[in-house]
Amino acid sequence: MQELSDELLIQPVAACVRGTVRPPGSKSYTNRALPIAALARGASRLEGLLDSEDTQVMMESLRRLGFSLTHRPEGTVLEIEGAGGTIPAKGAELYLANSGTSIRFLTAMVAVGEGTFRLDGVERMRERPIADLLTALRDLGVDARSVPENGCPPVIVEAKGLPGGTVRVKGSTSSQFLSALLIAAPAAQAPLTVEVDGELVSKPYIEMTLQVIEAFGAKVTRVGEQVYRFDASGYQGTEYTIEPDASAASYFFGAAAATAGSVTVDGLGTSSLQGDLDFVRVLERMGCQVDMSENSTSVTGGSLIGVDVDMGDISDTVPTLAAVACFAKGPTRIRNVAHVRVKETDRLKALATEIRKTGTEVIEHPDGLDIHPGQLQGATFDTYDDHRMAMSLALLGLRVPGVVIRNPGCTSKTYPDYFRDLATLHD
Repeated sequence: MQELSDELLIQPVAACVRGTVRPPGSKSYTNRALPIAALARGASRLEGLLDSEDTQVMMESLRRLGFSLTHRPEGTVLEIEGAGGTIPAKGAELYLANSGTSIRFLTAMVAVGEGTFRLDGVERMRERPIADLLTALRDLGVDARSVPENGCPPVIVEAKGLPGGTVRVKGSTSSQFLSALLIAAPAAQAPLTVEVDGELVSKPYIEMTLQVIEAFGAKVTRVGEQVYRFDASGYQGTEYTIEPDASAASYFFGAAAATAGSVTVDGLGTSSLQGDLDFVRVLERMGCQVDMSENSTSVTGGSLIGVDVDMGDISDTVPTLAAVACFAKGPTRIRNVAHVRVKETDRLKALATEIRKTGTEVIEHPDGLDIHPGQLQGATFDTYDDHRMAMSLALLGLRVPGVVIRNPGCTSKTYPDYFRDLATLHD
Protein backbone atom coordinates (compact mmCIF):
# COMPACT_ATOMS: atom_id res chain seq x y z
CA MET A 1 0.00 0.00 0.00
CA GLN A 2 1.28 3.45 -0.96
CA GLU A 3 1.96 5.79 1.97
CA LEU A 4 0.60 9.28 1.39
CA SER A 5 0.93 12.62 3.15
CA ASP A 6 -1.98 14.90 4.06
CA GLU A 7 -1.68 16.65 0.70
CA LEU A 8 -0.47 15.43 -2.68
CA LEU A 9 0.69 17.66 -5.54
CA ILE A 10 -0.23 16.07 -8.87
CA GLN A 11 2.56 16.29 -11.44
CA PRO A 12 1.34 17.29 -14.92
CA VAL A 13 2.38 14.95 -17.73
CA ALA A 14 4.90 16.22 -20.29
CA ALA A 15 2.70 15.24 -23.20
CA CYS A 16 0.11 12.54 -22.59
CA VAL A 17 -0.40 9.35 -20.63
CA ARG A 18 0.41 5.99 -22.18
CA GLY A 19 0.53 2.45 -20.93
CA THR A 20 -1.32 -0.58 -19.62
CA VAL A 21 -2.77 -0.96 -16.16
CA ARG A 22 -4.76 -3.59 -14.29
CA PRO A 23 -6.84 -2.11 -11.47
CA PRO A 24 -7.47 -4.19 -8.35
CA GLY A 25 -10.43 -6.52 -8.09
CA SER A 26 -13.93 -5.17 -8.29
CA LYS A 27 -15.24 -3.90 -4.96
CA SER A 28 -18.78 -4.64 -6.09
CA TYR A 29 -18.01 -8.25 -6.96
CA THR A 30 -15.85 -8.75 -3.86
CA ASN A 31 -18.47 -7.48 -1.42
CA ARG A 32 -21.11 -9.66 -3.05
CA ALA A 33 -19.01 -12.81 -3.22
CA LEU A 34 -17.90 -12.59 0.42
CA PRO A 35 -21.33 -12.82 2.14
CA ILE A 36 -22.60 -15.30 -0.45
CA ALA A 37 -19.60 -17.58 0.12
CA ALA A 38 -20.21 -17.30 3.88
CA LEU A 39 -23.81 -18.46 3.43
CA ALA A 40 -22.83 -21.35 1.15
CA ARG A 41 -22.54 -25.02 2.01
CA GLY A 42 -18.86 -25.95 2.13
CA ALA A 43 -15.67 -24.09 1.33
CA SER A 44 -15.14 -21.41 -1.29
CA ARG A 45 -12.00 -19.93 -2.79
CA LEU A 46 -12.12 -16.33 -4.05
CA GLU A 47 -9.37 -15.16 -6.38
CA GLY A 48 -8.65 -11.59 -7.51
CA LEU A 49 -10.08 -10.25 -4.25
CA LEU A 50 -9.91 -6.50 -3.64
CA ASP A 51 -7.98 -5.70 -0.46
CA SER A 52 -9.18 -2.24 0.61
CA GLU A 53 -10.99 -0.57 3.49
CA ASP A 54 -14.45 -1.44 2.13
CA THR A 55 -13.63 -5.12 1.74
CA GLN A 56 -11.60 -5.30 4.95
CA VAL A 57 -14.58 -4.17 7.03
CA MET A 58 -16.70 -6.78 5.28
CA MET A 59 -14.15 -9.52 6.03
CA GLU A 60 -13.74 -8.44 9.66
CA SER A 61 -17.51 -8.42 10.10
CA LEU A 62 -17.79 -11.94 8.72
CA ARG A 63 -15.16 -13.04 11.24
CA ARG A 64 -17.19 -11.39 14.02
CA LEU A 65 -20.18 -13.33 12.77
CA GLY A 66 -18.22 -16.53 13.38
CA PHE A 67 -17.08 -17.43 9.87
CA SER A 68 -13.62 -18.87 9.21
CA LEU A 69 -11.66 -16.82 6.64
CA THR A 70 -8.10 -17.41 5.46
CA HIS A 71 -6.67 -14.40 3.62
CA ARG A 72 -3.45 -15.25 1.77
CA PRO A 73 -0.42 -12.94 2.20
CA GLU A 74 -0.48 -11.98 -1.47
CA GLY A 75 -3.76 -10.29 -0.72
CA THR A 76 -5.88 -11.42 -3.65
CA VAL A 77 -6.87 -14.93 -2.55
CA LEU A 78 -9.29 -15.78 0.24
CA GLU A 79 -10.68 -19.09 1.44
CA ILE A 80 -13.87 -19.15 3.47
CA GLU A 81 -15.77 -21.97 5.11
CA GLY A 82 -19.48 -21.47 4.53
CA ALA A 83 -22.06 -22.17 7.21
CA GLY A 84 -24.86 -23.51 5.02
CA GLY A 85 -27.26 -20.60 5.30
CA THR A 86 -26.78 -19.88 9.00
CA ILE A 87 -24.89 -17.30 11.06
CA PRO A 88 -22.52 -19.02 13.54
CA ALA A 89 -22.51 -16.15 16.08
CA LYS A 90 -25.58 -15.53 18.21
CA GLY A 91 -25.31 -11.78 17.91
CA ALA A 92 -22.49 -9.35 17.12
CA GLU A 93 -21.42 -5.71 16.95
CA LEU A 94 -20.33 -4.83 13.41
CA TYR A 95 -18.41 -1.70 12.37
CA LEU A 96 -18.61 -0.94 8.66
CA ALA A 97 -16.78 2.43 8.43
CA ASN A 98 -18.37 4.15 5.40
CA SER A 99 -18.98 1.06 3.28
CA GLY A 100 -22.54 1.26 1.97
CA THR A 101 -22.47 -2.17 0.34
CA SER A 102 -21.20 -3.78 3.55
CA ILE A 103 -23.80 -2.36 5.91
CA ARG A 104 -26.70 -2.94 3.55
CA PHE A 105 -25.77 -6.46 2.50
CA LEU A 106 -24.98 -7.50 6.07
CA THR A 107 -28.20 -6.01 7.47
CA ALA A 108 -30.19 -8.42 5.31
CA MET A 109 -27.72 -11.27 5.78
CA VAL A 110 -27.81 -11.29 9.60
CA ALA A 111 -31.59 -11.64 9.45
CA VAL A 112 -31.07 -15.32 8.53
CA GLY A 113 -29.37 -15.88 11.90
CA GLU A 114 -30.48 -15.76 15.52
CA GLY A 115 -29.64 -13.11 18.10
CA THR A 116 -29.09 -9.36 18.29
CA PHE A 117 -26.90 -7.73 15.67
CA ARG A 118 -25.89 -4.06 15.69
CA LEU A 119 -24.35 -2.44 12.60
CA ASP A 120 -22.77 1.01 12.62
CA GLY A 121 -20.11 3.12 10.92
CA VAL A 122 -18.54 6.56 10.70
CA GLU A 123 -20.50 9.79 11.11
CA ARG A 124 -21.21 10.03 7.38
CA MET A 125 -22.62 6.50 7.48
CA ARG A 126 -25.12 7.72 10.05
CA GLU A 127 -26.45 10.10 7.37
CA ARG A 128 -26.81 7.48 4.63
CA PRO A 129 -30.29 6.02 4.05
CA ILE A 130 -31.23 2.45 4.85
CA ALA A 131 -34.93 2.88 5.68
CA ASP A 132 -36.24 1.20 2.51
CA LEU A 133 -34.32 -1.98 3.34
CA LEU A 134 -35.46 -1.96 6.97
CA THR A 135 -39.07 -1.51 5.86
CA ALA A 136 -38.80 -4.50 3.53
CA LEU A 137 -37.29 -6.67 6.27
CA ARG A 138 -40.03 -5.67 8.71
CA ASP A 139 -42.64 -6.54 6.07
CA LEU A 140 -41.14 -10.04 6.12
CA GLY A 141 -41.50 -10.20 9.89
CA VAL A 142 -37.91 -9.32 10.80
CA ASP A 143 -37.34 -6.98 13.76
CA ALA A 144 -35.01 -4.51 12.04
CA ARG A 145 -34.77 -0.85 12.97
CA SER A 146 -32.49 2.16 13.02
CA VAL A 147 -31.47 3.71 16.35
CA PRO A 148 -32.60 6.45 16.63
CA GLU A 149 -35.44 5.69 14.22
CA ASN A 150 -34.41 8.16 11.52
CA GLY A 151 -33.91 5.71 8.65
CA CYS A 152 -30.10 5.76 8.90
CA PRO A 153 -27.57 3.64 10.81
CA PRO A 154 -26.92 2.50 13.49
CA VAL A 155 -29.10 -0.52 12.73
CA ILE A 156 -30.28 -3.23 15.11
CA VAL A 157 -31.58 -6.56 13.85
CA GLU A 158 -33.23 -8.95 16.32
CA ALA A 159 -32.91 -12.04 14.17
CA LYS A 160 -34.96 -15.24 14.29
CA GLY A 161 -34.36 -16.43 10.76
CA LEU A 162 -35.53 -14.88 7.48
CA PRO A 163 -39.10 -15.94 6.68
CA GLY A 164 -40.23 -16.66 3.15
CA GLY A 165 -43.13 -14.99 1.38
CA THR A 166 -43.32 -11.95 -0.85
CA VAL A 167 -41.78 -8.54 -0.22
CA ARG A 168 -41.55 -5.26 -2.11
CA VAL A 169 -38.60 -2.90 -1.88
CA LYS A 170 -38.18 0.60 -3.29
CA GLY A 171 -35.50 0.89 -5.94
CA SER A 172 -35.23 4.65 -6.46
CA THR A 173 -32.74 5.50 -3.68
CA SER A 174 -30.19 2.71 -4.09
CA SER A 175 -30.04 -0.61 -5.91
CA GLN A 176 -28.10 -1.94 -2.90
CA PHE A 177 -31.34 -2.46 -0.96
CA LEU A 178 -32.59 -4.85 -3.63
CA SER A 179 -29.19 -6.54 -3.88
CA ALA A 180 -29.16 -7.04 -0.11
CA LEU A 181 -32.48 -8.90 -0.20
CA LEU A 182 -31.46 -10.93 -3.24
CA ILE A 183 -28.24 -12.05 -1.53
CA ALA A 184 -30.10 -13.17 1.61
CA ALA A 185 -33.07 -14.75 -0.18
CA PRO A 186 -31.56 -18.20 -0.94
CA ALA A 187 -30.95 -18.63 2.82
CA ALA A 188 -34.56 -17.86 3.77
CA GLN A 189 -36.63 -20.41 5.69
CA ALA A 190 -39.06 -20.83 2.77
CA PRO A 191 -39.37 -19.67 -0.85
CA LEU A 192 -39.09 -15.89 -1.12
CA THR A 193 -40.21 -13.50 -3.86
CA VAL A 194 -38.67 -10.02 -4.04
CA GLU A 195 -40.46 -7.33 -6.05
CA VAL A 196 -39.20 -3.88 -6.99
CA ASP A 197 -41.45 -0.95 -6.10
CA GLY A 198 -41.15 1.81 -8.72
CA GLU A 199 -38.06 2.92 -10.61
CA LEU A 200 -34.81 1.02 -10.09
CA VAL A 201 -31.54 2.96 -10.26
CA SER A 202 -28.17 1.43 -11.20
CA LYS A 203 -29.71 -1.63 -12.89
CA PRO A 204 -26.38 -3.13 -14.02
CA TYR A 205 -25.50 -3.73 -10.36
CA ILE A 206 -28.53 -6.00 -10.01
CA GLU A 207 -27.34 -8.07 -12.97
CA MET A 208 -23.99 -8.32 -11.22
CA THR A 209 -25.66 -9.48 -8.00
CA LEU A 210 -27.66 -12.13 -9.84
CA GLN A 211 -24.55 -13.34 -11.66
CA VAL A 212 -22.73 -13.97 -8.37
CA ILE A 213 -25.81 -15.57 -6.80
CA GLU A 214 -26.09 -18.01 -9.69
CA ALA A 215 -22.34 -18.70 -9.72
CA PHE A 216 -22.75 -20.10 -6.20
CA GLY A 217 -25.55 -22.43 -7.29
CA ALA A 218 -28.65 -20.59 -6.06
CA LYS A 219 -31.82 -20.85 -8.11
CA VAL A 220 -33.60 -17.64 -9.11
CA THR A 221 -36.54 -17.19 -11.45
CA ARG A 222 -36.86 -13.75 -12.98
CA VAL A 223 -40.34 -12.51 -13.85
CA GLY A 224 -39.57 -9.54 -16.08
CA GLU A 225 -37.21 -6.92 -14.66
CA GLN A 226 -39.04 -6.32 -11.40
CA VAL A 227 -39.74 -9.69 -9.74
CA TYR A 228 -37.27 -12.33 -8.47
CA ARG A 229 -38.32 -15.69 -7.04
CA PHE A 230 -36.09 -17.95 -4.93
CA ASP A 231 -36.79 -21.52 -3.84
CA ALA A 232 -34.69 -21.36 -0.64
CA SER A 233 -32.33 -24.06 -1.92
CA GLY A 234 -29.27 -22.18 -0.62
CA TYR A 235 -25.77 -21.69 -1.98
CA GLN A 236 -22.96 -24.13 -2.74
CA GLY A 237 -19.29 -23.35 -2.09
CA THR A 238 -17.23 -22.84 -5.22
CA GLU A 239 -14.09 -21.30 -6.72
CA TYR A 240 -14.81 -17.78 -7.96
CA THR A 241 -12.58 -15.30 -9.78
CA ILE A 242 -13.15 -11.56 -9.36
CA GLU A 243 -12.34 -9.33 -12.32
CA PRO A 244 -10.78 -5.84 -12.06
CA ASP A 245 -12.96 -2.96 -10.93
CA ALA A 246 -14.60 -1.08 -13.82
CA SER A 247 -15.31 1.99 -11.67
CA ALA A 248 -11.60 2.21 -10.84
CA ALA A 249 -10.74 1.70 -14.50
CA SER A 250 -12.74 4.79 -15.40
CA TYR A 251 -9.99 7.04 -14.00
CA PHE A 252 -7.41 5.60 -16.35
CA PHE A 253 -9.77 5.88 -19.31
CA GLY A 254 -10.42 9.44 -18.16
CA ALA A 255 -6.68 10.11 -18.01
CA ALA A 256 -6.34 9.04 -21.65
CA ALA A 257 -9.22 11.30 -22.63
CA ALA A 258 -7.96 14.32 -20.65
CA THR A 259 -4.42 14.18 -22.06
CA ALA A 260 -5.11 12.86 -25.58
CA GLY A 261 -3.15 9.78 -24.54
CA SER A 262 -3.76 6.06 -24.83
CA VAL A 263 -4.41 3.62 -21.99
CA THR A 264 -5.25 -0.07 -22.02
CA VAL A 265 -6.96 -1.67 -19.03
CA ASP A 266 -6.19 -5.36 -18.81
CA GLY A 267 -8.82 -7.80 -17.52
CA LEU A 268 -11.90 -5.83 -18.57
CA GLY A 269 -13.52 -6.30 -21.96
CA THR A 270 -16.59 -7.52 -23.75
CA SER A 271 -16.99 -10.45 -21.35
CA SER A 272 -17.53 -8.12 -18.37
CA LEU A 273 -20.97 -7.51 -16.84
CA GLN A 274 -19.89 -4.44 -14.91
CA GLY A 275 -22.11 -1.58 -15.96
CA ASP A 276 -19.48 1.07 -15.29
CA LEU A 277 -17.46 -0.21 -18.25
CA ASP A 278 -20.05 1.61 -20.38
CA PHE A 279 -18.28 4.79 -19.30
CA VAL A 280 -16.02 4.28 -22.32
CA ARG A 281 -19.05 4.75 -24.57
CA VAL A 282 -19.54 8.21 -23.08
CA LEU A 283 -15.90 8.99 -23.85
CA GLU A 284 -16.46 7.68 -27.36
CA ARG A 285 -19.27 10.19 -27.81
CA MET A 286 -16.88 12.90 -26.64
CA GLY A 287 -14.39 12.05 -29.40
CA CYS A 288 -12.23 9.24 -28.00
CA GLN A 289 -11.41 6.01 -29.79
CA VAL A 290 -12.41 2.84 -27.94
CA ASP A 291 -11.08 -0.63 -28.76
CA MET A 292 -12.36 -3.66 -26.86
CA SER A 293 -11.41 -7.32 -26.87
CA GLU A 294 -12.82 -10.05 -24.68
CA ASN A 295 -10.45 -9.23 -21.82
CA SER A 296 -9.09 -5.73 -22.40
CA THR A 297 -10.27 -2.22 -23.25
CA SER A 298 -8.22 0.62 -24.73
CA VAL A 299 -9.12 4.30 -24.89
CA THR A 300 -7.24 6.81 -27.03
CA GLY A 301 -8.05 10.45 -26.45
CA GLY A 302 -8.59 13.14 -29.05
CA SER A 303 -10.27 16.51 -29.38
CA LEU A 304 -13.08 16.36 -26.80
CA ILE A 305 -16.59 17.76 -27.22
CA GLY A 306 -19.18 18.18 -24.47
CA VAL A 307 -22.07 15.73 -24.18
CA ASP A 308 -25.55 15.53 -22.70
CA VAL A 309 -25.75 12.15 -20.95
CA ASP A 310 -28.03 10.16 -18.66
CA MET A 311 -25.66 8.49 -16.16
CA GLY A 312 -28.29 6.83 -14.00
CA ASP A 313 -26.89 3.36 -14.65
CA ILE A 314 -23.19 4.32 -14.33
CA SER A 315 -23.41 6.85 -11.53
CA ASP A 316 -20.12 5.91 -9.84
CA THR A 317 -18.35 7.36 -12.88
CA VAL A 318 -20.03 10.78 -12.56
CA PRO A 319 -16.95 12.30 -10.83
CA THR A 320 -14.70 10.95 -13.60
CA LEU A 321 -16.80 12.51 -16.33
CA ALA A 322 -17.05 15.78 -14.42
CA ALA A 323 -13.25 16.03 -14.41
CA VAL A 324 -12.87 15.05 -18.09
CA ALA A 325 -15.60 17.50 -19.10
CA CYS A 326 -13.41 20.39 -17.97
CA PHE A 327 -11.16 19.72 -21.00
CA ALA A 328 -13.96 19.49 -23.58
CA LYS A 329 -15.08 22.02 -26.15
CA GLY A 330 -18.59 23.01 -25.19
CA PRO A 331 -20.70 22.24 -22.11
CA THR A 332 -21.46 18.84 -20.64
CA ARG A 333 -24.78 18.00 -18.98
CA ILE A 334 -24.89 15.08 -16.52
CA ARG A 335 -28.44 13.85 -15.79
CA ASN A 336 -30.48 11.41 -13.69
CA VAL A 337 -28.01 10.93 -10.83
CA ALA A 338 -29.80 12.47 -7.86
CA HIS A 339 -29.00 9.28 -5.92
CA VAL A 340 -25.26 10.13 -5.82
CA ARG A 341 -26.13 12.75 -3.20
CA VAL A 342 -26.35 9.94 -0.63
CA LYS A 343 -22.98 8.33 -1.39
CA GLU A 344 -19.84 8.86 0.70
CA THR A 345 -20.62 12.55 0.29
CA ASP A 346 -23.16 14.57 -1.66
CA ARG A 347 -21.17 14.14 -4.85
CA LEU A 348 -23.08 16.66 -6.93
CA LYS A 349 -22.62 19.43 -4.39
CA ALA A 350 -19.01 18.45 -3.74
CA LEU A 351 -18.07 18.29 -7.43
CA ALA A 352 -19.68 21.66 -8.12
CA THR A 353 -17.86 23.23 -5.17
CA GLU A 354 -14.42 21.84 -6.05
CA ILE A 355 -14.45 22.19 -9.82
CA ARG A 356 -15.47 25.85 -9.49
CA LYS A 357 -12.10 26.40 -7.78
CA THR A 358 -10.46 25.92 -11.20
CA GLY A 359 -12.43 28.80 -12.71
CA THR A 360 -14.89 26.45 -14.43
CA GLU A 361 -18.57 27.38 -14.43
CA VAL A 362 -20.63 24.60 -12.85
CA ILE A 363 -24.40 24.70 -12.50
CA GLU A 364 -25.82 22.28 -9.96
CA HIS A 365 -29.22 20.70 -10.62
CA PRO A 366 -31.24 18.41 -8.33
CA ASP A 367 -30.31 15.43 -10.52
CA GLY A 368 -27.01 16.45 -12.08
CA LEU A 369 -24.56 19.09 -13.26
CA ASP A 370 -23.87 21.47 -16.15
CA ILE A 371 -20.14 21.97 -16.71
CA HIS A 372 -19.00 24.86 -18.91
CA PRO A 373 -15.25 24.63 -19.59
CA GLY A 374 -13.09 27.71 -19.35
CA GLN A 375 -9.49 28.70 -18.68
CA LEU A 376 -8.34 26.24 -16.02
CA GLN A 377 -6.19 27.18 -13.04
CA GLY A 378 -4.59 25.13 -10.30
CA ALA A 379 -6.46 24.53 -7.06
CA THR A 380 -6.29 22.68 -3.78
CA PHE A 381 -9.16 20.22 -3.71
CA ASP A 382 -10.99 18.98 -0.65
CA THR A 383 -12.06 15.36 -1.03
CA TYR A 384 -14.70 14.94 1.73
CA ASP A 385 -13.21 11.58 2.74
CA ASP A 386 -14.61 10.29 -0.57
CA HIS A 387 -12.32 8.06 -2.60
CA ARG A 388 -14.00 8.89 -5.90
CA MET A 389 -13.59 12.64 -5.37
CA ALA A 390 -9.84 12.20 -4.82
CA MET A 391 -9.27 9.88 -7.77
CA SER A 392 -11.31 11.91 -10.26
CA LEU A 393 -10.09 15.39 -9.30
CA ALA A 394 -6.50 14.16 -9.64
CA LEU A 395 -7.11 13.89 -13.40
CA LEU A 396 -7.24 17.67 -13.61
CA GLY A 397 -3.67 17.81 -12.35
CA LEU A 398 -2.42 15.76 -15.30
CA ARG A 399 -2.75 18.90 -17.44
CA VAL A 400 -3.15 21.78 -15.00
CA PRO A 401 -0.15 22.78 -12.83
CA GLY A 402 -0.77 23.41 -9.16
CA VAL A 403 -3.45 20.81 -8.46
CA VAL A 404 -3.25 19.52 -4.89
CA ILE A 405 -5.36 16.69 -3.47
CA ARG A 406 -6.13 16.87 0.24
CA ASN A 407 -6.41 13.60 2.17
CA PRO A 408 -5.25 11.47 -0.77
CA GLY A 409 -5.20 8.46 1.54
CA CYS A 410 -9.00 8.26 1.36
CA THR A 411 -8.48 6.24 -1.83
CA SER A 412 -7.63 3.29 0.45
CA LYS A 413 -11.39 2.73 0.64
CA THR A 414 -11.26 0.97 -2.74
CA TYR A 415 -7.84 1.55 -4.34
CA PRO A 416 -4.90 1.93 -1.93
CA ASP A 417 -2.27 2.18 -4.70
CA TYR A 418 -4.18 4.44 -7.07
CA PHE A 419 -1.70 7.32 -7.20
CA ARG A 420 1.22 4.97 -7.72
CA ASP A 421 -0.54 3.30 -10.64
CA LEU A 422 -1.55 6.65 -12.13
CA ALA A 423 2.07 7.81 -12.02
CA THR A 424 3.20 4.79 -14.05
CA LEU A 425 1.31 6.18 -17.05
CA HIS A 426 3.30 9.41 -17.31
CA ASP A 427 4.72 9.60 -20.85
